Amino acid sequence: MLNLFSVFLFLTFILPADVVHAGRGRESCTCHSAADHNAEEAIKYKVGSIASVLVAGAAGVSLPLVGKRIPSLRPENDIFFMIKAFAAGVILGTGFIHILPDAFQDLTSPCIGQNPWGNFPFAGFIAMASSIGTLMVDTFATSFYQRRHFSKIKHVIAVADQERGEEHAGHVHVHTHATHGHAHGSAAPAGETSSLTELIRYRIVSQVLELGIVVHSVIIGISLGTSHSPATIKPLLVALSFHQFFEGMGLGGCISQAQFRWRSAAAMATFFSLTAPVGIAVGIGISGVYRDSSRTTLIVEGSMNSASAGILIYMALVDLLAADFMNPRMQNNFGLQLGSNISLLLGAACMSVLAKWA
Repeated sequence: MLNLFSVFLFLTFILPADVVHAGRGRESCTCHSAADHNAEEAIKYKVGSIASVLVAGAAGVSLPLVGKRIPSLRPENDIFFMIKAFAAGVILGTGFIHILPDAFQDLTSPCIGQNPWGNFPFAGFIAMASSIGTLMVDTFATSFYQRRHFSKIKHVIAVADQERGEEHAGHVHVHTHATHGHAHGSAAPAGETSSLTELIRYRIVSQVLELGIVVHSVIIGISLGTSHSPATIKPLLVALSFHQFFEGMGLGGCISQAQFRWRSAAAMATFFSLTAPVGIAVGIGISGVYRDSSRTTLIVEGSMNSASAGILIYMALVDLLAADFMNPRMQNNFGLQLGSNISLLLGAACMSVLAKWA
């Protein structure tokens, strides 16, 4: 998982060097309309946006983690299902409304040429491939961790059985067949096995989800940092702050259910909180040479946005919504079903409205 993070961040941070060379060769490209530039005023808003986005992201991801100490916000309560549904709606809206349209716009731009980019829907193809890739990672990672954890459990039980067998020769064999492992058997209790499987699932979901969110956060941060127009930065700053807050809530809810140790949870929350501000800072640093209409910029950003959209859409639909909405607890509670569906629609609506500005 860390290798995937490294690949995406490496691609993001080597982008400026490529952009300089690609941009110089495409000065005649006029795909983007020129905005009113005011670099001195714009830098003030950029610096302020770093603090604003940092606080918003940290508040959003920390709220579900701190909420575990509040009885009504604990994962076992109904209100938590509604919060997760709202967060899933936010993530789904981010993928469909914010990221995927940007990817299509980048990868169909006349600035990158008709062949092959204009002759094939690469944005949709990359999004589909990343969704399938996420499914594979989800499946193989879950299988790997289950085998590893259950092999440890079986080893511990085998050692315990051997020790008991030395003390009570013959007793273990008869009792095991009579009770099918109730007291001295070689298998873990069904409830414990189910709980461990669910916990492993939550941990994988939270890590893959953070990957998809982080990629988009860095890209949108760079976009804000490279802008020279205060008229563009002002609404983008507000929208990005809300964007990070809501996405942080979704990620924080998954981290909360994963029951990481506090250091791991804090590291994941901190990493998410810093990605967009770091992206803004990088954007400020490269704003003098950055060309948002260069071929390399459009291809790299469009490809990464497509991949990020595929990850987020898959995670929202499969790992967040399907898992909770098909849960027997929700199926047998009409009030919880109604509340969760309303929360889902509200989350998706919030992100859809924000698309007007970002």
